[in-house]
Amino acid sequence: MTDIKKLVGQRIKTIRKNKKFTQEKLAEQIGIEPQSLSYMESGKFAPSPDTLQKLSEILGVKPFEFYYFEDITEVEMEKTLIHALQNDKKLLKILYNIYKSIQYS
Repeated sequence: MTDIKKLVGQRIKTIRKNKKFTQEKLAEQIGIEPQSLSYMESGKFAPSPDTLQKLSEILGVKPFEFYYFEDITEVEMEKTLIHALQNDKKLLKILYNIYKSIQYS
């Protein structure tokens, strides 16, 4: 059985690092000790709903993103996108425009 506290902790850590926060800086902003954040990220503690709310606000993510654990390979992503693009021309146009805007940035 998968330990939900560990999965949530891993997501917090991943999001924190992607947003370029240190444990110390993030802990300070949410009003907890860095050791408490470390325990959350390692799965020793589960964050309270209030702490998750603060984390989501400071990290700029929706609270459900801490519970998104789907592992998907690049091949699976590619197959899923190709299938979606073949069946949804509106999506094709949207993604094309996004691609073009990124390409020229």
